Amino acid sequence: MITNEYSPQKKEIKTLAASFEEMHVLASNPPILYGFRDPRRYGRREVLEGTFSVCSRIKTTSNLTTDEASLSSSLQKYVLDEVGNIPTLISVIALGDTTVTIEEVTPPVFSSGPLFPSEGRTVELFEKNTYSVVNIFDVTLRPQLNVTGVVEVPEGNGSGVVWDDTGHVVTNYHVVGNALSRNPLPYQVVARVNILTSEGIQKNFEGKLVGADRAKDLAVLKIEAPKDLLKPIKLGQSSVLKVGQQCLAIGNPFGFDHTLTVGVISGLNRDIFSQAGVTIGGGIQTDAAINPGNSGGPLLDSRGNMIGINTAIFTQTVLDCCYLLALAKIFNVAGTSAGVGFAIPSSTVLKIVPQLIKFGKAVRAGLNVEVAPDLVANQLNVRKGALVMQVTANSLAAKAGLLPTTRGFTGNILLGDIILAVDEKPVRNKAELFKVLDDYEVGDKVLLKIQRGDQSLELPLVLEETSA
Repeated sequence: MITNEYSPQKKEIKTLAASFEEMHVLASNPPILYGFRDPRRYGRREVLEGTFSVCSRIKTTSNLTTDEASLSSSLQKYVLDEVGNIPTLISVIALGDTTVTIEEVTPPVFSSGPLFPSEGRTVELFEKNTYSVVNIFDVTLRPQLNVTGVVEVPEGNGSGVVWDDTGHVVTNYHVVGNALSRNPLPYQVVARVNILTSEGIQKNFEGKLVGADRAKDLAVLKIEAPKDLLKPIKLGQSSVLKVGQQCLAIGNPFGFDHTLTVGVISGLNRDIFSQAGVTIGGGIQTDAAINPGNSGGPLLDSRGNMIGINTAIFTQTVLDCCYLLALAKIFNVAGTSAGVGFAIPSSTVLKIVPQLIKFGKAVRAGLNVEVAPDLVANQLNVRKGALVMQVTANSLAAKAGLLPTTRGFTGNILLGDIILAVDEKPVRNKAELFKVLDDYEVGDKVLLKIQRGDQSLELPLVLEETSA
């Protein structure tokens, strides 16, 4: 145990150290020339400060005198004995070798040579598409205290893609979700959008809300940028993808703008559960690293066409990228990709985005009925199908005879119709009903297979526009 008083061995070493000429102690805080400070405890070990930074500028091992060599050996033995014989603490005195030159100890550097064809292709795809990817900072306008006007408060960040040369930018709903939760007016500023120029400069623009669809986790912003800065992304077909084919993801993970990751399509037709509790069907699964901040960025095929919008990371539960990034910042933990990421297929993006631009919302075909959540349905002993809770008055479903859940005279619950299938497509729960109806347009005629009490019936009706 090292004490504040010098031990006889310390005194001997200090006496020997006094014989060193032009010896210097480097990188100690505070600096000391000779002697020792009190030990500092690291874990269960006590480490003597000042003994590991003694360095001679002149003398080499071969030039040490008998006393100096004895000092070196004594210091090494003393430190090893006191610290606990740590193998890494072999030498206390670091001596340079003045017999060599910098050139002699500098290894040669070899040329990397030309890129392999596959590498060159990846580089080309990145350089071609990186200018179509933007960095989006969610902001909220809040009043300032004692000052007129408002102040922009940053809420989060993510990615987005340039949709066309008129300034429309597509991203995830949850990327700007904090601003959207305050019900902004159309064309109100909800984000800051950074675009990378060909000179490598980030230019900042106001992102104004055009439209958003919470159910499909998509939003469209508008920026007033010169056309020469707008490089629209090229869309590909998600319906022809194959498991195993290469894909690339470009985004801004953790705020590191324009980051490329490469992987393969590892699964198709996955169900992505949006924040609205609606299932996004046909999701693309990939092992390309999708980290917090990648949300809203493109997933590209090997031709550089966008086949999806990156949206979620799989952890113990499926979390959107921005939410995981917020958790990482709040709790100071590393929220990283688990090797399983998901993207909204381009077929869904191509269907929803034009509607958001034209109408400010998604025009969705539906039944205009309220369906019981899975938990409520299970409590009512409905294990299969979508239980109808309410039917909108004067809707086409009401006119077709679809029955809601009601209460009897004694207060008992009378179950409404249970939808089991739509045009022979099975429906097991609420999510699957919305997923099936996604394939239809307003005005389409469908045939519902329903269960009403002990009866199994077929009910034809026409789909109409419904809210998300």
